[in-house]
Amino acid sequence: MSAKDHPDNAPGLPMLFPAWLDRLQMKYVNPVFKRVGHRLPAFAIVEHRGRRSGRDYETVVNAFRKGGVLAILLGHGKTDWVKNVVAAGEAEVRLSGRTVRITNPRVLPAGTDDERLPRVARLGVRRMGVFMADIA
Repeated sequence: MSAKDHPDNAPGLPMLFPAWLDRLQMKYVNPVFKRVGHRLPAFAIVEHRGRRSGRDYETVVNAFRKGGVLAILLGHGKTDWVKNVVAAGEAEVRLSGRTVRITNPRVLPAGTDDERLPRVARLGVRRMGVFMADIA
């Protein structure tokens, strides 16, 4: 299946990575990074609950912080963790060795700019969507 036909490819949120890379990352890379990701720079672990299943999940992401804003580039499109956090309206994020609560989650489509975004996210939003939330 091509990235264009993938269900996570939403308008304004293009998938930059092929579906096979998503599967490889979920099966092999994420289990390793779940153990150490929250201690590495630019990595974080989003703790969220499934919209339908109610099951607890942990997802490894690249997160960037500027003041009270957390930004995550969405190179994989609008994935399940994004849908879960937006539906719940909040989540816990393990970042730089500590846990923070995020609120007011929103998705900025590609091409949008917001001066509150960290520099890396402002560069990335030119080509991909960005998940943005306030740190409570």
